[in-house]
Amino acid sequence: MGATNDSTFSHFILTGFSDRPELERVLFAILLPAYLLTLLGNSTIILVSRLDPHLHTPMYFFLTHLSFLDLSFTSSSIPQLLYNLSGPDKTISYVGCALQLVLFLGLGGVECLLLAVMAYDRFVAICKPLHYMVIMSPRLCVGLVSVAWSCGVANSLAMSPATLSLPRCGHHRVDHFLCEMPALIRMACVNTAVVEGIAFILAIGIVLSPLVFILVSYGYIVRAVLRISSAAGRQKAFNTCGSHLTVVSLFYGNIIYMYMQPGNSSSQDQGKFLTLFYNIVTPLLNPLIYTLRNKEVKGALRRLLLGSRETGKVRAGSRWTRGKLSW
Repeated sequence: MGATNDSTFSHFILTGFSDRPELERVLFAILLPAYLLTLLGNSTIILVSRLDPHLHTPMYFFLTHLSFLDLSFTSSSIPQLLYNLSGPDKTISYVGCALQLVLFLGLGGVECLLLAVMAYDRFVAICKPLHYMVIMSPRLCVGLVSVAWSCGVANSLAMSPATLSLPRCGHHRVDHFLCEMPALIRMACVNTAVVEGIAFILAIGIVLSPLVFILVSYGYIVRAVLRISSAAGRQKAFNTCGSHLTVVSLFYGNIIYMYMQPGNSSSQDQGKFLTLFYNIVTPLLNPLIYTLRNKEVKGALRRLLLGSRETGKVRAGSRWTRGKLSW
């Protein structure tokens, strides 16, 4: 009977922060400029990485994909949230809800794996500098990114139908501001242990395994950096990796809390604010982290803003650039 009733629904109601009207106004005033700055910051990273030949290297190739992920991830939920915060209408269509869930799981999974790929890139750059351009060839970089996207999409295609097909016995109020997996699991009127078990197992492969790989990679990186005799060399190496480690800490700190525990045991209010942080704050900070700590990006921005054109040869990344342009 629950399944029959579910099939008649054409929409869900995202209750979000509707129990705190005063908070809705504050959130709207904060989120709108934050979202616009997120679009500007990540679009700038993509534009600069593509236009400046000095940045045609594996590191910025991966950073471009990270910025595109952040743009897509934020845009999959924040516009709907802004609409819901601006008035009394809190509805979202069933198709829109399903699309949010698919994108949320898929893009989140891709980002987990992409951060691991970026850690491998830093490992090769610091631990095997003489062979860096040979190992991190354009073909390998495209292959690694393709694997990340494929696994993220596969994870989403596995969990989204399983979550959406859970009987809800007439319930269509989602106690969240978006259609994400723990909130939809809490709506089910049946035992969800099987779905939660599958989600946990997949999370080990999509979330924990990349994190372990990142930690192991940085273990080798730290050991290699400490062997560098030059203080300037050590500082440069730490600066190169510091931005990525900061992004990893922000990303994984939230996602592990949200997805590595059963859906019914997590605090709903706490989960909303963590998801909000994960959706808007992290994508907003990523461009700032990479630009403020990175002289190459700041230099590229300066050249583009001033309109200067360098006619000299592109250092270091020229061979990778030629391969990239032939794709």
